[in-house]
Amino acid sequence: MLIGLVRDSVMQCFCHSCRAPVLPAAHRRSAPVKKPVGKPRTKQPKKVKFITTEIRCQEMSKGGLAYEVILAEPVGVPAPRRADSPEKTPSVEEIQEKLKAAEERRRSLEASKMAAIAQKMQKIEEASRIRSEQTNNFICSTKEALDAKMDSHEEKREAYINELRARLKDHLEGVEKTRLSLEQQTAEVYKAIEEKMNTAADKRDENIKKMLERLREHEEQVRKVRAGNQERFQQLESAIQEKLQQAAERRLILEAEQKEKLRNHERRAELVRQNKCARAESDPAPTSG
Repeated sequence: MLIGLVRDSVMQCFCHSCRAPVLPAAHRRSAPVKKPVGKPRTKQPKKVKFITTEIRCQEMSKGGLAYEVILAEPVGVPAPRRADSPEKTPSVEEIQEKLKAAEERRRSLEASKMAAIAQKMQKIEEASRIRSEQTNNFICSTKEALDAKMDSHEEKREAYINELRARLKDHLEGVEKTRLSLEQQTAEVYKAIEEKMNTAADKRDENIKKMLERLREHEEQVRKVRAGNQERFQQLESAIQEKLQQAAERRLILEAEQKEKLRNHERRAELVRQNKCARAESDPAPTSG
């Protein structure tokens, strides 16, 4: 508690005139800061009682110190007041002298200002003159450079145009030579194509004749083959009819044989059944033991 009071008293304002309240040590860091709402208003600080402390140090033993903290009310120290100086009424001469001195000072200030303004205007005129000279020099040098560039550009353009004309002339000559050679080659190609077409027409006629001859031979061969196939077909048909007739006869014979076998089988079965019945009738009936 005493340490907190000492810290608060040390951290408070030392002027003892504003009387600003000091927050406690425990709540100084955690005190929330609120933003003012609307127009801030100035308030007079309230008078708050402060606690002043007095710390005395006394050496109790060798190597040890004892501190004594004394709590007391603050003592206000009044500010010293200035002594009232006697008022002195100036005379008319003093006032006139002061007015003259003020007028002289005003004139000297105006003269110095005018001199400074004249010096500035002189500097501005000198700077404008230098600037105009530099601008004229720049214009002249630029014009000379542009004229030289234009002359060189004209010379280069004329040389480029002459070179283009020479190239175009050479190109036209080459195109004309190429056109003549192409026309000659085209005529030769047309002639070769006509010759090929004539030879192809002759070959086509020959091929057509050969193909017609082959077709006639093929038709004759087909007629001969068709006649031979017709004869063989008739022979095969007659042979098939004979085979079918023979197969029908064999089938009838097999059916007769199968019927005969079935009758014999039935007869034997009937005899076996009759024999079993006769044996059953001849055997005496068995007696019960």
